[in-house]
Amino acid sequence: QVQLVESGGGLVQAGGSLRLSCAASGRTFSSVLMAWFRQSPGKKREFVAFTTWDGVSVVVADSVKGRFTISRDNGKNTVLLQMNSLKPEDTAVYYCAERISSGAYADPTSYDYWGQGTQVTVSS
Repeated sequence: QVQLVESGGGLVQAGGSLRLSCAASGRTFSSVLMAWFRQSPGKKREFVAFTTWDGVSVVVADSVKGRFTISRDNGKNTVLLQMNSLKPEDTAVYYCAERISSGAYADPTSYDYWGQGTQVTVSS
């Protein structure tokens, strides 16, 4: 059974930084993508970034490009999201997701496992 546990969220002022961590356990070797999504109240879940476990492919959404970086630590089965220059519009619950099947990387329905989410609040 795959489990994803996020941590690192919190309250930060605009312009500040946070680092989110997603610890994966029970991961199968067929796992392909690890991604971060976010969701604000009343909005659809939004793709933020993904990386393959081998690091060959990395994609970051245009809305956070240049400010957010996704990386992974294979030895610890952990995926990180470094968030810099945070803006109030980055406020959301951030979710870690893992995909072992195929599908569009920005489509949340193509992901097989999800964490419980961690709240990020950016004050102006």
